Amino acid sequence: MKREEFITLALKEAEKAFNEGEVPVGAVLVSGSQVISKAHNKVEATKDPSAHAEILALREASKRLGRKFLDGTTLYVTLEPCPMCAYALVLWRVSEVVFGALDPKSGGVVSLYNITQDPRLNHRVRWVYLPTEGCSKILSAFFRNRR
Repeated sequence: MKREEFITLALKEAEKAFNEGEVPVGAVLVSGSQVISKAHNKVEATKDPSAHAEILALREASKRLGRKFLDGTTLYVTLEPCPMCAYALVLWRVSEVVFGALDPKSGGVVSLYNITQDPRLNHRVRWVYLPTEGCSKILSAFFRNRR
């Protein structure tokens, strides 16, 4: 599969979040061309502010693979990870993150902070911004509906 196809899978997860009244962010973790885990935001449903799509996908992948580090994997996510999620990528030692929309208000990868490339940390995560119209569109629709 190509990067665009994995972002599309993440977008399907974001649509689930949208339909559940959650901020519409979806994530898919892959190794090579194999999907390891998928998740979407569940902050409202769980009353857990750490239940972001990225964190849930990383937790599930660690369970499935039976290991704490996820080197050799790529996380596809519809929105640039926040600082919490960006640091989680470092902690889990994910190799790469690909995101479909920038987050100018709280982006932890490139917009506000550059956590994944910070030389003071013990691991670096490559990042790729892959602008995807659907990713920004679903977020705009969600927040427009909330106003």
